[in-house]
Amino acid sequence: MHVLGIESSCDETGVALVRATGPAIPSLLAQALHSQVAMHADYGGVVPELASRDHIRRVLPLTRQVLAEAGIGLRQIDVVAFTRGPGLAGALLVGAGVACALAAALDRPTLGVHHLEGHLLSPFLSADAPQFPFVALLVSGGHTQLMRVAAVGDYHLLGETIDDAAGEAFDKSAKLLGLGYPGGPALAQLATQGDAGAFKLPRPLLHSGDLDFSFAGLKTAVMVQHRKLGPAPSTQQLADLAASAQAAIVEVLVKKSLAALKATGLTRLVVSGGVGANAELRRQLDAAALRSGFRVHYPALALCTDNGAMIALAAAMRLQSGAAAATKDYAFDVRPRWALDQIS
Repeated sequence: MHVLGIESSCDETGVALVRATGPAIPSLLAQALHSQVAMHADYGGVVPELASRDHIRRVLPLTRQVLAEAGIGLRQIDVVAFTRGPGLAGALLVGAGVACALAAALDRPTLGVHHLEGHLLSPFLSADAPQFPFVALLVSGGHTQLMRVAAVGDYHLLGETIDDAAGEAFDKSAKLLGLGYPGGPALAQLATQGDAGAFKLPRPLLHSGDLDFSFAGLKTAVMVQHRKLGPAPSTQQLADLAASAQAAIVEVLVKKSLAALKATGLTRLVVSGGVGANAELRRQLDAAALRSGFRVHYPALALCTDNGAMIALAAAMRLQSGAAAATKDYAFDVRPRWALDQIS
């Protein structure tokens, strides 16, 4: 079974093709990705209308590229999957519309995929694929969640952010420091030159006794410290503040993840989403895994960002497990807001 996946939820256009054979984990045949970072950089963030227009320009050429690289013809596609939500409504409609039009022309079924489920399952494409059950730390864009994952489609929410997500804390802190867009990777890079103990920043909800997150207060604390540095802080001062902000975010993510493992009694942790590429987060989780005797799994760095491979994979795994069925009802819709634990 060949599954074509199309991702267009925000500012990356991703297309990929996977092959599923029996119960084995699907294999990735080819993928292509276009990032809109350069286009949105002038505005300091994603402009939804521009994002939608760019998806229209990119999705078909990327699809042709993927099929050519895989050596697969259009008629060999068995299912066309697309990101149904959450995300920007206009951007989602582009991917959904193209997917359903292509499927209708080929007389093939379609399957709408939850964006976060794609992230959650993306480590199954890595060399060190996880096994069910596990705890998942989802740190993608505006989402920070801990889930207990028993099987494909069987997700139980353990905790989530009550305001800003970890990715937003990275991006907003970076913007306060004048690092531009996208801020998270820039802040992490600057942090490598700084002293993480230079500034005392809060660790919100670290000792709350639950598994929820809150990062809005940390962003405010970074703003206050930045103002105290005056109008012309030195490069070293900025690096120290970046390192201190990163340390606060990472400490909360690590300790809450460890608490989730303890609460569930599970010994596997899966980390996915854009923040999952953060080197300091990976270093601290790996160290904790060695100390405490649990396993931690990550997607390949190239699959931490939004991509078509995770959408094709999630669709294939849902079809394999019987958690979903593809359909030839081409009257599509999208869900800009959609909780992961509410997937039907």
